[in-house]
Amino acid sequence: MISFCIRLKFASEDRAEIAEIVRHLAVASRKEPGCVSYIPHHVEDDPDTVLIYEQYKDENALAAHNESAHFKQYAVGGLYQKMRERNRENLVALA
Repeated sequence: MISFCIRLKFASEDRAEIAEIVRHLAVASRKEPGCVSYIPHHVEDDPDTVLIYEQYKDENALAAHNESAHFKQYAVGGLYQKMRERNRENLVALA
């Protein structure tokens, strides 16, 4: 299992557009056969920061996600164009 969080920082004026892009990306990503979990959040004390918790069954599933048409459209063509900062935190399950 591959688990990680992506933390993205955006300009305040882009907040509504980013929320819409993230909704589309989440709906499409959750339909992928190798996607276990895809949960986007706003950080409570920082509404210009989006945190996405993602889990995939294996490396092939993650690669398929990164090559999908919806990832290229909404992440690469949308979020990545607007983001000011990006950080990935890889996670290791304790149990």
